[in-house]
Amino acid sequence: MNYATVAQVEGTNLASVPRRPKLRQRVLVVEDDQMIRRLNTEVLTCSGYEVDSAVDGADAWCALQLDNYDLIVTDHDMPKLSGVGLLQKLHAARQSLPVIMAAGTFPQPELDRHPWLQIHATLLKPYTFAVLIRTVKTVLRAATDASGEVALPPNWQSPLPANTSRS
Repeated sequence: MNYATVAQVEGTNLASVPRRPKLRQRVLVVEDDQMIRRLNTEVLTCSGYEVDSAVDGADAWCALQLDNYDLIVTDHDMPKLSGVGLLQKLHAARQSLPVIMAAGTFPQPELDRHPWLQIHATLLKPYTFAVLIRTVKTVLRAATDASGEVALPPNWQSPLPANTSRS
């Protein structure tokens, strides 16, 4: 029995079921350079994301206490609280959030000392906006796939092969 038949049997007309609009994914851009922060924010907003920005890790930590985000794009070398410092605070608070580190140099010695600090992707400055958008899409897609949502294969209604049992 296909889904449309089930809906008709149960008295539900699928066409009348209101669909919730797809919510935009939320990104927090953390960058102390005003120009880079503004450009990254504008590019991601124009690409369909809801974007907030923070001037450093301390400002980002405050934003994370007030709102929920799907992704952080952060620089490392910032005043008050570095990118690695922000990751340490996230880890200590047991907040799991995908992170892209977009930096001129990467803090490899710090990351080696704290292997549990997970960076999902890195961007070496200067990077193009196309690379930024592609990386954001890739990380968010991977995070969504890992969230436990089960995607049905395109042929989920086709019969099983004859040599396969249904146990």
